[in-house]
Parts: sequence; structure tokens; C-alpha cells
Amino acid sequence: MITVEEFEEYRPLLFSVAYRMLGSASDAEDVIQDTWVRSSDAQPRDLRSTKAWLTTVVTRLCLDRLKSARAARERYVGPWLPEPVLTSPEVRPDAMLQRDESVTLAFLVLLETLTPEERAVFLLKEIFDYTHDEIAGILDLSPANARQILHRARARIAERRPRFSGDPEQKRALARRFLSALAAADPQELTGLLAEDVGFWGDGGGKVAASRRPLSGRDAVINLLLGIQRVAAAQGLLPNMSATVIDVNFDPALAFRVGGRLDGIYALEVEEGSIRAIRAVRNPDKLAFIERQLSIA
Repeated sequence: MITVEEFEEYRPLLFSVAYRMLGSASDAEDVIQDTWVRSSDAQPRDLRSTKAWLTTVVTRLCLDRLKSARAARERYVGPWLPEPVLTSPEVRPDAMLQRDESVTLAFLVLLETLTPEERAVFLLKEIFDYTHDEIAGILDLSPANARQILHRARARIAERRPRFSGDPEQKRALARRFLSALAAADPQELTGLLAEDVGFWGDGGGKVAASRRPLSGRDAVINLLLGIQRVAAAQGLLPNMSATVIDVNFDPALAFRVGGRLDGIYALEVEEGSIRAIRAVRNPDKLAFIERQLSIA
């Protein structure tokens, strides 16, 4: 029987697989809990590898969730974004959420273009370095089929793979300048910080106000940001608002609070000294996990 100590040893790995598969830390926690229940109820007596068995259970549970979530994603109001997790340097993130492009919001969104099976094969091979034979066993495939699926997934990812470079502190400094420009409602300063083709995605899930469609282009994004600022001022919210720069999924981000309550996470994708993408998560359901992280921090 798998002991609690053994299970806890592999928890970081299991969380890392599940989070990348699902794009949701809350769902990843649920999957790990379900895996623990199965480890005490349904594990084989001749268990050869605890790691392989647990990874198999987690991966298959994630596949089940992804397949059932397809219809819900199609009905989702506005752009869908992954659930952010805190990775600030002063807070040691989950050990397996090491500094890696595969956990940035941009990459997690890109993974959404893959089928659930393609995503599983790609992550297990490219990120977690499982062999084709191991992946075949986990997913009940032939090794040849696993190779074919990986080839297909790699081709899709290569088309739009985001770049992951730059000094983290320089990126945080840029985020602080961006926050100051927002607070001052300074369009000239914002123009100097945003890339000409900057994109903006807002995820409110139909539960709070957010842009219902992605925006592209510096002028359009600046108009939106300043418009949000004007609405907040008109509603008398500014005196109760605060914002701090944190690291989310290894990118700098602004954490906005209204009356002490976390209101939104604006993750900034920085490339070559400019902000090329802003992903604003305001859906309250997607802020619960990172709010717990922040309260512990």
C-alpha cells in the first residue's frame, strides 16, 4: 500500500502534471485528492513503480476532466484564461513548478489548441521526460502511436510557441513602470511601454465585467485601460483600490484589490523590453487559489 509519506513525496510532480494538463490549480488539487483516494482503494497488489502508477492515475483523471470540459469551454463567456498561480521569488512555488516556459499563461493557452491526448503525450515527453514506452503504458497506447501523437503535437506547438527570455528583475521593473503609468492615466508613458501589436485578453467568466473579446494593437489596448480607469474613478472606487507587482506563472503581474478583496490579476508578457500581451483574470472562481497563496505569503 502507498503510504502517506510516499504520496507526499510525489505530490509536487502530480500537481505539476495536473496543473499543466488542466490549466487550473483548483482542479489539479481535486485530481490529486481523487488520486489519493484511489491509491488506498484501487492500487494493484504487485505495484512495481509508485511514481508510474500515480502519474498514470493523475493523467487519466485529467483526460476525463478535459473531455467533459470541452462543452463547458465552448459555452464560456468571453476569452478563457488559465487559473494563475503565485511564483514570486519570496514565496517558494511548488517544487515542480520550476522556472519553465510550460507554466506561463501564454503557454498554457497554447496547450488549449491540442486535443487532451496530444496534450498528455506532449507534456509527459517534453516537460517530464518520460519515455515513449512509459507514455504508452500511461495512456494505453502503442509506442508507435505515442510517437505519432507527439509529432503532431510538436508541430502545432512550434507554430506559435512563445519566447521565454529576459531578466526577471528587469521585467518586474517594467511592470512597476506600467503600474505607475496606469495610476497616472498617462497615455504617453503607456505608449512607450506597450508593444505596437500588444494583445489584451480579459477573463471574467460572465461573472464580473471583462472584455468579451480579445483586443489587438497599442491604441486599442490603451483606450481600454484608460477607460477602465475612468469607470473606476466615476464609481468612486479609486480610493479603495490598491495594486502590487507580483510574479504569476513566472511572469510579472499586477494584483489589484478593491476594499482589500482581490479583484483581478493582470499578467504581463514581456519581450525585448516591451509588454506584448496582457492577460487579465477577474473571474472570482479563478482567483481563489492565488488568494490563498497570497494570504500565506
